[in-house]
Amino acid sequence: MSEQPDCTPRQPPPTRRVDARSLKGLAHPLRMRIFELLSLDGPATATGLARRLGENTGTVSWHLRHLAEHGFIEEETGRGTRRERWWRRVDVTNELNSAELRADPETRGAFQVYLHELVRQYFARVMTYVDEEWDDVWRSAGTVADWTGLRLTPDQLAALNAELSAVVARYLPAPDSEPAPGALPVVVQVQSFPRRERGGQ
Repeated sequence: MSEQPDCTPRQPPPTRRVDARSLKGLAHPLRMRIFELLSLDGPATATGLARRLGENTGTVSWHLRHLAEHGFIEEETGRGTRRERWWRRVDVTNELNSAELRADPETRGAFQVYLHELVRQYFARVMTYVDEEWDDVWRSAGTVADWTGLRLTPDQLAALNAELSAVVARYLPAPDSEPAPGALPVVVQVQSFPRRERGGQ
């Protein structure tokens, strides 16, 4: 008998609205890559991150301090030394008002950098999965799929996204819970967006 995950919804982390100043602090390709690694793999030092990113430790340290200044990461106290500090992602859900940020001439450029880098990260994750060797069990469990027959109103699209988020939330582990035997980290990526109709010519 296969063991099913505990689908009891966990208490979601607090939500933080990303304002114009914070967005400008995040919207940099290297800072977003650092933030991604801390989000996916947990706490790390500037030295460890620099090694993984192929960057200079001093450069990574500068960007870490920048992310901390804008509230995206924090030092993990009680770990490391004065010379080698550990950093972790702040446990909040960052929310962006895309319409507001795109409409503001002061933030439009930073928002575009953020979106382009985010999509690049999503693409890179999928390509890593496709290129890696996985046994048949894991390869069959994963999926790369799309659905193109939908015709929705904005309200319907928003409702679809809310339902998908609620389903994923049921599988998020409770704090301090132990993973099931054989469990691996899983990334769920959902991209849902309208497409302008085009003729066949």
